[in-house]
Amino acid sequence: MISPQQVEAMIVAELPDALVQVQDLTGGGDHYQVTVVSSQFAGKRLVQQHQLIYGALRQAMSTEAIHALAIKTYTPEAWQTTAAS
Repeated sequence: MISPQQVEAMIVAELPDALVQVQDLTGGGDHYQVTVVSSQFAGKRLVQQHQLIYGALRQAMSTEAIHALAIKTYTPEAWQTTAAS
């Protein structure tokens, strides 16, 4: 089991400018949804953005500490547009 704070810390370690929201979808500590806003996503395709997140969480996913992961990624500009909607 891994805490939402640990998930956030792992992502921020790889993407230091990231704003991260972590939601435990089942309460069991192994099914998460993450929303990540980072300038490092600029110019990258969605799959590349998600690969950055998977890379940050590789260890937790390989040990099955995280069984399922839903990812939403945004550049800061896209996030402002989404948040304003």
